Amino acid sequence: MQQLIEKYLKGDKVIWTIIILLSLYSIVMAYSSSSNLAFRISGGNVAPYVIKHTLIIIIGIILIIYLQFFPYKYFSRLSQIGIFVSIILLFVTLLFGVSKGNASRWIMGFQPSDFAKLVLIIYVSRMLTNKKEDIKDFKKGLIPILWPVALICGLILPADFSTAAMLFTVCFTMMFIGGAKIKHLGSIIGTAFLGFVFLILVNIAVPGFLPRVDTWEKRMMSFGSGEKQENYQAEMAKRAVANGFLFGKGPGKGHVKNDLYSAQSDFIYASSIEEFGSIIGGIGLVILYMILFFRAIRIMNKVDSKFASFIVFGLSFMLIFQSFINMGVGVNLFPVTGQPLPLISMGGTSILFTCISLGIILNVSTTVYKDSENVYL
Repeated sequence: MQQLIEKYLKGDKVIWTIIILLSLYSIVMAYSSSSNLAFRISGGNVAPYVIKHTLIIIIGIILIIYLQFFPYKYFSRLSQIGIFVSIILLFVTLLFGVSKGNASRWIMGFQPSDFAKLVLIIYVSRMLTNKKEDIKDFKKGLIPILWPVALICGLILPADFSTAAMLFTVCFTMMFIGGAKIKHLGSIIGTAFLGFVFLILVNIAVPGFLPRVDTWEKRMMSFGSGEKQENYQAEMAKRAVANGFLFGKGPGKGHVKNDLYSAQSDFIYASSIEEFGSIIGGIGLVILYMILFFRAIRIMNKVDSKFASFIVFGLSFMLIFQSFINMGVGVNLFPVTGQPLPLISMGGTSILFTCISLGIILNVSTTVYKDSENVYL
């Protein structure tokens, strides 16, 4: 057993431990929280959903193992191709994608925004490394980085505001760490804000022209007003959290999940607290994600390559940012966004691309931790 671990589980063993714990926990939660989905679609049989979720997790683990042996320097070159592929996929999805709640996010069972997030972070890491001497110059240093960020976030925005805003924030933070001037970053923020206001004004002038803007407004207004009729899902999530209290009702014994349409995805954190309590199902998950992030920061600070350092920070920050948004929605701190909880929420492409991100982080960590005695330090 020890030989298999040393052969296939390379790099930071603490991160590997967290991946395994979250994966096992996600299977338990998939079985427990998919009851509403099963009753609506397959007569109450949760087995197909649990089996599918387990298979996706297994495939994801295999991807992580494979990526540990793939030299990370090649991701830099691949991102040059990937950035154009993601732009094409997002454009096609915007025009012909499968709609869900007035949002075209899927094409052929695939969500291109997950691919675009990964590729853009790698591409920005490449550009920050190549432009490190010119990063203080807005025209020479920042413009070549900004145009793909603006284009990809702009293509994601009409269908998925939260993902576009989250990805923009991650890339913006990477540019800040990369040494960009504060005044340049301030102008970027100002331009982005004006663009957002413009979209709202256009939708007010031409009602229904941008259906997703209506959705953003309704969610923010219902969240701010606390109107229960308009905020039913969030109210059910709050009830689940209250029911769980400190120690929870026990695995599979939660009741509110039966009234939550997205108990297995958007509100899985609330379901987790109801069944496992605030200590294990709530704070426990927060601690695991925070340890994951701190381990990634440690890897970032120790790795010699600037490119690898930016990759590790960008991917880990994206994962932790996404997890805190999901958990914030689950306890009614934020409006409903539709962001899954990494490695926990049921899903296809989101889990696989989360695993790819973790595989790349572990890949970089193998260059930092040369021998098994140092992986816990």
